[in-house]
Amino acid sequence: MTVTRLIARPLLASGFVIGAIAALKSPGPTAQKAKPVTDKLVPLLQKAVPQLPSDPKTLVKINAATQIAAAAALATGKAPRLSSTVLAASLLPTTVAGHAFWAETDPAAKKTQRLHFAKNLSMLGGVLLASVDTEGKPGVAWRARRAAKDVRREAKRAGHDAAQGTKLKAKSLH
Repeated sequence: MTVTRLIARPLLASGFVIGAIAALKSPGPTAQKAKPVTDKLVPLLQKAVPQLPSDPKTLVKINAATQIAAAAALATGKAPRLSSTVLAASLLPTTVAGHAFWAETDPAAKKTQRLHFAKNLSMLGGVLLASVDTEGKPGVAWRARRAAKDVRREAKRAGHDAAQGTKLKAKSLH
């Protein structure tokens, strides 16, 4: 792991840990903000995951625990691509629910929420980059294409060698 990744991953993860700990310590206010989003999102998700709770307070705690676990994994370099993807997925509803600046009427509150919304978008950009970071190694898609290309080349070579063998055998019979 490069020094940049060694420093950047914990820095990126720290924002998630701080926010998630605050949500775990006091889930009520966050759940209240989350309720309009969870009321719309949960019925859709429950089709795929029927046991998903619908209580906003429980969902806030689940989201916070998920963010802490994924942030810890990212910070320590354990499954950084997966943990970054999980953080990105958890950040979307968090941002919409927690920083709905468009719903604020007070200019100061609107400005503050817009700033936090933009900060979350920046964090989203960071975890999206981390989710595709292969650390200079070829990604799965590249390796699959390369393997397919190698197989085609070897099959062509084997076919060519077999044809040459048949020609040599035919010459030796004459």
